[in-house]
Amino acid sequence: MLINSYSKLIECGTDEAGRGCLAGPVTAAAVILPNDFRNTELNDSKKLSESKRNDLKKIIIEKAIDYSIVHIPEQVIEKINILNASILAMNTAIENLKIVPEFIIVDGNKFNTKNKIPFKCIIKGDSKYMSIAAASILAKTSRDELMFSLSKKFPLYQWNKNKGYPTKKHRIAISKYGITKHHRKKFKLL
Repeated sequence: MLINSYSKLIECGTDEAGRGCLAGPVTAAAVILPNDFRNTELNDSKKLSESKRNDLKKIIIEKAIDYSIVHIPEQVIEKINILNASILAMNTAIENLKIVPEFIIVDGNKFNTKNKIPFKCIIKGDSKYMSIAAASILAKTSRDELMFSLSKKFPLYQWNKNKGYPTKKHRIAISKYGITKHHRKKFKLL
């Protein structure tokens, strides 16, 4: 069972999705949940089915005190690298919250910020804390929706199925048809 919060302050959890993809943005979400929020199905988005993630997304949006979702495009990833783009996405999601958090919990082991809000990096935080799990679900479902939409314009790459991740079929399509403007050119595409 996930823990509701790390601290007794107004706490925001943040996580990203799409770091390991060959195409599309990196997406981050920041979520502030009520102190009394409970949901036994909430977990790391990677451990949930697509339908369960979509069901939980609705609950999170309805119950969250505040949330924000941000996409950082491929062009920015190319300029500043994927780690910095992930950190930028999480920071931007936090800055876009209407409520300023007093404490931030971050999934992973790397984060920095220019704001004065204290934070804690938590390895596998999306399977330990509800607000990080909620952020992981919002980031993943939002990015998946975007990649599904892009797949209609670029059907040969099957982004509706692989979401831009480096599957065998995705790499075969890159080899056969070349890259699109949505591919991360500095990544090992083949």
